[in-house]
Amino acid sequence: MQTVDYLVIVGFFVVLIAIGIYSYTKVKNSADFFTAGGKLPWWLSGISHHVSGYSGAVFVAYASIAYTHGFTMYVWWALTIAIAMLGTVYFIAPRWARLRTKTGIQSPTEYLSTRYNVPAQQIMAWSGVIVKLFDVGAKWAAVGILLNAFMGIPISTGIVISGIVTLFYVTLGGLWADVLNDLASFVIQVASGLVMFVMILLQLGDGIEGIFTMWDRLPEAHSQPFNSPYTAGFAMAFLVINFFSYSGGTWNLATRFISSQSGKEAQKAAMFSSFLYLIWPLILLFPMFAAPIFLPDLANPEQSYSLMAMEFLPPGLLGLLIASLFSNTLSMTASDANTISSVITRDILPVVNKRIKHFSSQRMLLIARTTTFSFILITIVIAFNSERFGGVIGLLITWFAALLGPISIPMILGLLPVFRRSDSRAAIFSIIGGLAAFAILKYVVMEMEVLVPLSLEMSAPLLSSLLIYIGFAVFSKAPVEPEVQDMLDSLDQDG
Repeated sequence: MQTVDYLVIVGFFVVLIAIGIYSYTKVKNSADFFTAGGKLPWWLSGISHHVSGYSGAVFVAYASIAYTHGFTMYVWWALTIAIAMLGTVYFIAPRWARLRTKTGIQSPTEYLSTRYNVPAQQIMAWSGVIVKLFDVGAKWAAVGILLNAFMGIPISTGIVISGIVTLFYVTLGGLWADVLNDLASFVIQVASGLVMFVMILLQLGDGIEGIFTMWDRLPEAHSQPFNSPYTAGFAMAFLVINFFSYSGGTWNLATRFISSQSGKEAQKAAMFSSFLYLIWPLILLFPMFAAPIFLPDLANPEQSYSLMAMEFLPPGLLGLLIASLFSNTLSMTASDANTISSVITRDILPVVNKRIKHFSSQRMLLIARTTTFSFILITIVIAFNSERFGGVIGLLITWFAALLGPISIPMILGLLPVFRRSDSRAAIFSIIGGLAAFAILKYVVMEMEVLVPLSLEMSAPLLSSLLIYIGFAVFSKAPVEPEVQDMLDSLDQDG
């Protein structure tokens, strides 16, 4: 790295600080801090939803898979998200926005006390917080690996630097800081990604045809849509997981819809995000697909993208790329921290201490900032211990994907009238069933040294939860509570 690269990175940090300070002026109460006052335009919400699905892990864990397995990385990741988001567009996203306008929610789990009951809400809230601790910890570890590759600093130092920057601006600005950083991140990512794409094409030497002829220089399996263990079954499992995740089972993504101005605006935001997932990753992942041509037999494929960037990007542009990687990860982790803070502040703490319900708006804002700060600190500690949980890929694919379903199924399907008879028992038993399936596969079966396909390891918890929840909807004869029916009916249209 040259001096100009460091100057670009410093400039990026200055922009983040400016975003935090500017956003601070827009936050007057907890509603501003958690949902931007419900004033997000659809294009900004869509970009934020899209960018919030990225982190430095894409350029570490996913780059490693693209290096070793090729095009399947796009198929089972980005393409399944784009397809899954179509269900979100028509069935889920508008209902999140209407929940805010009609019930005043500020967190994704706030409506669950009415939809089910307080115990069910608390189980989902606590479980979701624990899952996100692992997820965000993996993202800090990923950015630490990237900084180590680019700048030679210890991974632990990179984790601390990233965490401190995020602590500053998200604690000040809340969701406004998140989405404005997402916008800046998107602009930087597009600029650096396009430059990287063109530079690799030039190095391949076949002009625009290099997009297609490149695959002849790679192992045959790299051009296939499925490459074991990333099979069609794995992709199907990820498709279902991504529907629940990107519909709002990943809570920070629900917040983008909740903060939209109306159901129709949330619908447009979801459609925009789906389109971006369909197109942009083809360009973004291209250097990762090409890496084995230029860097054969890498001992650590997780460093493939960073080594490609250092090999082919000129001074200044390398700094821009690093800034984009920083921006991706920091925007995603800040978004998670803000949303988890809303769940803790709005749904967990008032149950632990009932006096909190009567606190002033200013005091609630102080609690919001305190919980955001504390959450980030804990995830940094987990990042230091990521290898104990299977490394970055293990945390992202195995732990997060496997545990997401049991928590998100009652949350997402609970918005739909067709599942009105799935009550608190359905929610609790589906979560317990999914977590039990995860524990059995992760510890009992593997202790017996039985080979379990990755697709089954990921999908079994979700499918177990799904079958239990649907079973209640079909076979339960319990009456639907009037307030539940009224709430579900109110979500059918704006106004």
